[in-house]
Amino acid sequence: MPTTVNQTEQCKVDRIRAPLCWLFPPRCLVCGDIGLPGRDLCGACHAGLPRPRHACPHCALPMPEAATCPACTAQPPPLDAAHAAFDYAFPLDRLLPRLKFHRDFAAGRVLAQCMAERFAGLPRPQALLPVPLHRGRLRQRGFDQALELARPLARALDLPLHAGLLHRCRATHAQSRLDADARARNLRGAFRVDAGTALPAHVALVDDVMTTGATLHAAAKALRAAGVARIDAWVCARVA
Repeated sequence: MPTTVNQTEQCKVDRIRAPLCWLFPPRCLVCGDIGLPGRDLCGACHAGLPRPRHACPHCALPMPEAATCPACTAQPPPLDAAHAAFDYAFPLDRLLPRLKFHRDFAAGRVLAQCMAERFAGLPRPQALLPVPLHRGRLRQRGFDQALELARPLARALDLPLHAGLLHRCRATHAQSRLDADARARNLRGAFRVDAGTALPAHVALVDDVMTTGATLHAAAKALRAAGVARIDAWVCARVA
């Protein structure tokens, strides 16, 4: 079978990259030691990532055993399932801000690689949807951190990425400054789906950090109203 143009170009890239990786091996973004092959994270730091043992299946809150948390039992959230790759603890509490506030895309790349490992065995959605920023915040920041995680995650898991399906139609206050009730009010009506858009039946929302879940819940409600049957959340880290 003849080699395609894309395969030829990839071979060129691989030939260039191979000696560079030998001369300049990956360095761990956490401790500075030599990284694992193709990853800016060393073996020790990778093994020490704060992986949750048990979590609520509906909100990903860390739990002492596999069970639905009291809050989700009392009032089921609009998400069918929520999965967090890690607890929001060291070094996630360093790496995620480096991506979000300091444009450290190497941190985003290594976190997406780790998310792909953690989520590879989950039920496969028909599409990944990064939680979008409002256009004003996007202009200010210059990039969408959820998209920077979702793009390599979709590529690694061979899943479609629908970055333009969900819109953030209203500017909101920074969630970090609000309590749980104020977060929910702040996000009310903040997302929409264009009328007439063809929607997958099963999607997974991708975001960097889940705190109270208000952002993901608001996005899920907009998708549910538009006709999506199953909505999961895949986040990099969950705040306890």
